[in-house]
Amino acid sequence: MNRIARFSKVSFSQFLSAYKDDFGGDDEQIRAIYESIDLPKRATAGSAGYDFYTPVAIHLEPGQTVKIPTGIRAEMNSDWVLMIFPRSGLGFKYRLQLNNTVGVIDSDYCNSDNEGHIFIKITNDSKEGKTVDVPAGGGFAQGIFLPYGITEDDDTTDERNGGFGSTGR
Repeated sequence: MNRIARFSKVSFSQFLSAYKDDFGGDDEQIRAIYESIDLPKRATAGSAGYDFYTPVAIHLEPGQTVKIPTGIRAEMNSDWVLMIFPRSGLGFKYRLQLNNTVGVIDSDYCNSDNEGHIFIKITNDSKEGKTVDVPAGGGFAQGIFLPYGITEDDDTTDERNGGFGSTGR
């Protein structure tokens, strides 16, 4: 098995800023949330996906959306990408979906201005009126590392200089 990546937390200052943007709160409360963040991990030796855990309780009525600052970054070898998906059970039972359908975390994202902070925006797209509840510390998404290739005539030399969504600027 290739060992090509490492998860770590972003700095507290990065998490604090991102968390306040989405949820508000005081610094002491947010520090406790930050300290409780678990790094993604696989559930079993045969699992491909690394479970991402929400730092806060999630309650989503049908049609509601939330952006979750995970507090996590991923350093990985070049020629690899981290793909983010909803956890299978939540997608199957509730139609929980990522707003960008699949998250793509590039290998150079960890060097961005926001320290490579992974945000996951989800929507309860239930057609049966089901409410989604995930407790703080509960798994809600999964990440899978995949190798990728480039075309033979690719001559890109640009480097990332920003955070989320910066490569299209």
